[in-house]
Amino acid sequence: MMIEPFLSALPVLERLEDAGFEAYFVGGSVRDYLLKKKISDVDIATSATPVEVKEIFSKTVDIGIEHGTVLVLYNQESYEITTFRTEAEYQDYRRPKEVAFIRNLKDDLKRRDFSMNAIAMDKNGKLIDPFNGQLAIKDKLIQTVGRAEDRFGEDALRMMRAVRFVSQLSFSIENDTQTALTNHIDLLENIAVERKKVEFEKLLIGNNRRIALKMILDTNLFLYLPGLNNYKQELEQLQNFQYESLNKKEMWSLLLFGIDIKEKSIETFLRDWRMPIKEIREIQQTLFSLKKRLQQEWSIYDLYNAGYDNILSAEKLYLVITRIKESDSIKHWLNLYEKLPIKYLSDMNVTGNDLMKWLNKSGGPWLKDTLLKIERAIVEGKLENNKQKIKEWLMACSPK
Repeated sequence: MMIEPFLSALPVLERLEDAGFEAYFVGGSVRDYLLKKKISDVDIATSATPVEVKEIFSKTVDIGIEHGTVLVLYNQESYEITTFRTEAEYQDYRRPKEVAFIRNLKDDLKRRDFSMNAIAMDKNGKLIDPFNGQLAIKDKLIQTVGRAEDRFGEDALRMMRAVRFVSQLSFSIENDTQTALTNHIDLLENIAVERKKVEFEKLLIGNNRRIALKMILDTNLFLYLPGLNNYKQELEQLQNFQYESLNKKEMWSLLLFGIDIKEKSIETFLRDWRMPIKEIREIQQTLFSLKKRLQQEWSIYDLYNAGYDNILSAEKLYLVITRIKESDSIKHWLNLYEKLPIKYLSDMNVTGNDLMKWLNKSGGPWLKDTLLKIERAIVEGKLENNKQKIKEWLMACSPK
């Protein structure tokens, strides 16, 4: 039975067919439909050329028209529609030198990476499966369409995608596919870090991440990932931890902790992965809190400085690393945080202008220091967050 989001996209298929062209749902959405997994969006393949697609739909965006892909805006949704195509010889192990538009669905499916991703579905829910993708899904196998050497030689990133699917789907890699992957792993040297990062991060949070990370070591894939080539032993030791509950930021933090990257080198390591600076800062803060937590319990002021999300992540990592089970510590520390009188400096009922007025002093380094002292006193419960009380406390503390 057809489900969403296919149902909403049916009129798009019908418009293409009414204009005399073939149109099918393809790729990951069909695979996930067969796996009864959540489907985020659908991809459509058609015999219509990009020019013909643009003639059929009034609102389109050229997002990859040289490769046959047009973004169609329809009923307040967007759909990527790609023309059936074949690809000539690949250059730099990732891009075809030439793309030819064709009218034959099977030839289009033949160029895809894995058989489970080479299934098409028509508007009536009928499956077109020339490469036994349904059998691969039933057997939980990741198997290339055609010779694995050819598929990996066309786009070396497919090797990382194979291991990523091991993590996400809890599938195994078919024997010939695994052999080709191991034998051609050095081709990953040609792949941009940005593309590797996308696959690696999906791998890090998959349900079967433990097996996938072991496979990264067994196949020597780790040698072609930024900054990891000298840390095989440390990466193997990470397998001793039960990290399945960790999110993406926490997995990066555990990885950095496990390979013992020095604090001053964390930013360089993550920049080599093309990590956005905002995410780098979040990981640095989590690691800082984790290392402090491993030395001692949270103080009230530590909880305040860390903030809710950071307490949660650092405490989860602490429990993973110390192998403490059945602990209520996360709930305990978060409850203490929630009871803090203030959560941010801006919550204080006093400003720098108040201090300058009360003490009849102009601004300077003393102002920041004094605000910090007030902030800490309030957080630790030594001072009420009340303007008059703060003034009285300040006057009592100030030298006469």
